[in-house]
Amino acid sequence: MLPEFGHYALILALCLAITQVIFPLLGAARGDTSYMQLARYTTCGQFIFISFSFFVLAYSFLSNDFSLAYVAENSNTHLPAIYRFCAMWGAHAGSLLLWVFILSIWMLAVSIFSRRLPLVMLSRVLAVLALISIGFLLFLLTTSDPFIRLLPHFPNQGQSLNPILQDPGLVIHPPMLYMGYVGTTVAFAFAMAALLAGKLDVAWAKESLPWTIVAWCFL
Repeated sequence: MLPEFGHYALILALCLAITQVIFPLLGAARGDTSYMQLARYTTCGQFIFISFSFFVLAYSFLSNDFSLAYVAENSNTHLPAIYRFCAMWGAHAGSLLLWVFILSIWMLAVSIFSRRLPLVMLSRVLAVLALISIGFLLFLLTTSDPFIRLLPHFPNQGQSLNPILQDPGLVIHPPMLYMGYVGTTVAFAFAMAALLAGKLDVAWAKESLPWTIVAWCFL
């Protein structure tokens, strides 16, 4: 049942992302503080549910759960534990889940470390990030679900990870690269929030600069 919970957690994260787009933007337009504050709570909820889904898939790989098609296609019992874990992002579906997980980390970081921003600006930034999250979550759930079962019949052994990817570089390269790629969405979100406010001045660029530098360092 654990993989099913991982799948449902992604659905709940999608529902929260939709909420995070609608109500904070509505609150920013109407000056409703309670609606704008909702952006922080939904950001935290998204992070919790996506993290749960991510670690469910990690557990499935480490425990050799070959009833999952994605695990059976990308791992086997002979792989060292570290490569079984990294096999999560050895193919498309797991890479997409890693991308969404890292996006939720960036959203949570913006929510926590941008408290000096005006609430109306922060709510718009988080809403734009949630809109991006919606796109990836929909793609993940509709075309690239890593939690598809092979029941009632599934193999006792998996096909293994692509030999090219069985390298220590696989452990650190994709997460670091994704931290950089996904981190640039924060600068995009600040720019879009400034456009929504009709204030495309130097202030938004100053606020987004630290986030851009951190993303650049990961790249």
